[in-house]
Amino acid sequence: MKVKLDELVCEANAVCTGLAPEVFELDDDDQLHILLPEPPPESQDRVRHAVRSCPKAALSLEE
Repeated sequence: MKVKLDELVCEANAVCTGLAPEVFELDDDDQLHILLPEPPPESQDRVRHAVRSCPKAALSLEE
């Protein structure tokens, strides 16, 4: 699994950071960073949920 971000679509709503903080981080400038682009198996269910929950559909998965 690989997590991808469309930076042009992301509005930094931070839903993903609340659902999978070990993978997503929002910096002080409201820029989203993917800390683990290839999350470990124990995080993958949370990451899938975070991707589905993105209000702007700025996140996607490559499996």
